[in-house]
Amino acid sequence: MDLTELRQAILSNNFHQIADICDDLELQLAAQGIKDPEGWPYSIHLLGHIYIQDMNNARFLWRRMSSSVKESQPEVIAIWKIGQCMWTHDYAGVHGALCGFNWSLEVQQIITALSENYRKKVFELLVAAYSTISVADTAQFLGTTETDAITYTLQRGWTLDNELQMLTVKGNPVVVDQKLDSSRLQNLTEYVFHLEH
Repeated sequence: MDLTELRQAILSNNFHQIADICDDLELQLAAQGIKDPEGWPYSIHLLGHIYIQDMNNARFLWRRMSSSVKESQPEVIAIWKIGQCMWTHDYAGVHGALCGFNWSLEVQQIITALSENYRKKVFELLVAAYSTISVADTAQFLGTTETDAITYTLQRGWTLDNELQMLTVKGNPVVVDQKLDSSRLQNLTEYVFHLEH
């Protein structure tokens, strides 16, 4: 079992490639009749799917894992907890699961990147969903302390009402595409003509 490509992806921080690399290796081994190979990086494989938020394949991988793997590798169970929380949109649970285990060095660097990406994604959801939000709720969504949530959001242009402990969201500017190509205009014309006749 040659894990060189996987190790190179991890060393070069190309974490988005991990799931595909592991899936391909798993298929090659299965074609040779090898199931549950000794030394298989189950933690990395599962985390690869979670990193790209491919929760369906993460679930299928979890189901394929033998009970002996799940019982003997607590890191796999801890990674699965992250996936479960993502699946149910338990934002605080995701952050708790990310911080709630003493990760191996190889896994830790992926966890760190996942944590940063997840916080950015949740922040973008907050920008899209709220015009104002409490400091406490923001901290819970971002998985930080209230002080860190204030710092994080103020650095991104939000404003704070100290008395009410409410943050005013600075939204992303809405970009309206004013270009209308001739084929779209033709389709619209035909549609309106059809409605009128």
